[in-house]
Amino acid sequence: MQFHLDGFRPGDPTIADPAAALPPDVPMRPLPDDVDVLIVGSGPTGLTLAAQLAAFPEISVCLAEAKPGPLRLGQADGIACRTMEMFEAFGFAHLIEREAYQVNEVVFWKPDPDRPDTIRRDDRIPDVEEGISEMPHVILNQARVHDRYLELMRHAETPIVPDYSRRLVDLDLPADGDEPVVARFERLDDEHPGVIETVRARYVVGCDGARSQVRRSIGRELVGDAANQAWGVMDVLCVTDFPDIRYKAVVHSSDQGNLLIIPREGGHLVRLYIELDQLDEGERVANRNITVERLIEAAGRILAPYTFEVHEVAWWSVYEIGQRLCDKYDDVAAGHEASCAPRVFIAGDACHTHSPKAGQGMNVSMRDAYNLGWKLAAVIGGRAHAELLHSYSEERWAVAKQLIDFDREFAQMFSAPPKTSDDDEHGVDPAVFQEYFRQHGRFTAGVATQYHGAPLTGTTEHQHLATGFVVGMRFHSAPVVRVADGKPLHLGHVHRADGRFRLYLFADRSVPEPDSAFVRLCAFLADDPGSPICRHTRLGADPDSVFDVRAVLQASHHDLTIHDVPSLLRPRKGRYGLIDHEKVFAPDPTADVFDLRHIDRDIGAMVIVRPDQHIGVVLPLDATDELIGYFDAFLIPSA
Repeated sequence: MQFHLDGFRPGDPTIADPAAALPPDVPMRPLPDDVDVLIVGSGPTGLTLAAQLAAFPEISVCLAEAKPGPLRLGQADGIACRTMEMFEAFGFAHLIEREAYQVNEVVFWKPDPDRPDTIRRDDRIPDVEEGISEMPHVILNQARVHDRYLELMRHAETPIVPDYSRRLVDLDLPADGDEPVVARFERLDDEHPGVIETVRARYVVGCDGARSQVRRSIGRELVGDAANQAWGVMDVLCVTDFPDIRYKAVVHSSDQGNLLIIPREGGHLVRLYIELDQLDEGERVANRNITVERLIEAAGRILAPYTFEVHEVAWWSVYEIGQRLCDKYDDVAAGHEASCAPRVFIAGDACHTHSPKAGQGMNVSMRDAYNLGWKLAAVIGGRAHAELLHSYSEERWAVAKQLIDFDREFAQMFSAPPKTSDDDEHGVDPAVFQEYFRQHGRFTAGVATQYHGAPLTGTTEHQHLATGFVVGMRFHSAPVVRVADGKPLHLGHVHRADGRFRLYLFADRSVPEPDSAFVRLCAFLADDPGSPICRHTRLGADPDSVFDVRAVLQASHHDLTIHDVPSLLRPRKGRYGLIDHEKVFAPDPTADVFDLRHIDRDIGAMVIVRPDQHIGVVLPLDATDELIGYFDAFLIPSA
């Protein structure tokens, strides 16, 4: 899909006048007096959290934003493979992919040894390792991601619409943990300037960026160091004879600096990250008064001998590299976790900042919210103990620490000049940088995250039953065929961002014999009073309202019917008790999931997947006691 040919414009490129297609402005309304969850900030982190909570109409949500309206032009644009998997759970990955630029290969340029004042292509590699995800790495204006979230929230059973022009003044956390947190907001709209509104909330989540007022209100701070290196970034419509302008390209020049090229959606727009000046200790980049003309000139020098003419600048900025991390992501003091549960959380840039060149900022931030949202919903809905909320900071802090360490090394290598000799201590060998980039591809794709520790990450004792589904890591999807209708699809795509746990039952060879471990497990789950389904599903609710059980059998779908499986996998649901025919799958003959994910064919396996798509535990099909123990550690039996 090509667009931006006659100039950049924000909004939906398929609509002649995107501004005319925007939803009408919601009249400025007073903030609610009381809510379950108050989200401060409607960036990608806040929207991810709000969109997840929109799946629970019984939970009241207020999303407050200081800006006067929705984002029209975003700064972040890289969407990692893992984030696309998350978007699939929200139901709009295909819309993002249709509009975005897809990154397939990365090319590396370095000084020409015969003409050091010019550059030449040195190598090219796949952008992501083959097979690590069914989803691509894509580039798209951040505002378009916001649009998809906002649309999803508007169409929810209880719509969530941001309340704009509200600046958080302060938070008051009562000593009594049962009392609500009190937030005061100043209105910034012209009709009510300076008016103060008060909201009482059971939980508050600060998604309000690096200068977070929520973070300050709970006494947390970002700690870290600046690299004292200035960089510029600009989105441009340009004409150039540089042959790789539509590839992701890393360019190291001999003495003019380095740059990163990120092609943008539409076939014409391109983003450039351009190395600028080394800053003095304690100096801010704003002191240099860098202009966009200087960025254009610097890019032209680095790309020499190729020409580079800019015809329009859609957006530009300058920044200084730095890595900073908050020590904890909630309001509970370290060492006091056993005596109280968190009430205030921070997420995204409010708790970690770093350079943008690895494309991790928006991606990691959204996955912060994806981790937290279902936990809040489970606690507020009375399905989980409040202590579960401690796991958010524990799990996501470790991820951010890994990101900060990676980003520091990556930024240093990217900014370093090419090594001129073996004795050069300040330069970097382009071949070494390329290998570093290759080795860390899983991390930048977002699929290397692994959670550790009880209660949500269980034992690895039975990992050998399915070594391709690593405990603590995200569920790695694979092709299957649905038995009921022969439809090929990806198993991971049945996962929705709806707060439910998934139990994937990979059957042993003996199915459908009545005495097989698979059939006995299904009978236990459906009928035994001690099974997680019976213990944690409320009377009158659909049988899969808390646990979505799916099965993959080893036989061909041509040799099976939906009636060959236990009734657990044909649940009756909804007002009329209609049968759900979409719970049972067979291997895809072109890519057998049992082989792809190394599942024990003789014993089978039970793979428990959390609502955020991370694997909680892998168990044998007969491990009913261990299954009960896993969920009893954090879920509350239904009344």
